[in-house]
Amino acid sequence: MVTTGNTLSAAQTTQLWQAARNFEAMALAELLRPMFETVDTAHSAFGGGEAEATWQPMLVDAVGKQMSAHGGIGLAVPVFNAMLRAQEQRQ
Repeated sequence: MVTTGNTLSAAQTTQLWQAARNFEAMALAELLRPMFETVDTAHSAFGGGEAEATWQPMLVDAVGKQMSAHGGIGLAVPVFNAMLRAQEQRQ
């Protein structure tokens, strides 16, 4: 997170950083979703079914959030910097 020359408050900067991390988590989940959809769950340990299909999107979102929280793919930093510049230009 780059905050040099930042004219925003610490709370605003923290909010922007969290939004950038949330965006990265969402992007990762969307990239992972097709991979999870190709898994044949009918022959898995839990046997597939409607319940597993219902919970699968939440699992994919959780995996995306975990990946983002542990460094992700580096998407949060440029998104944060772009949002920071946009907010500073508005002020």
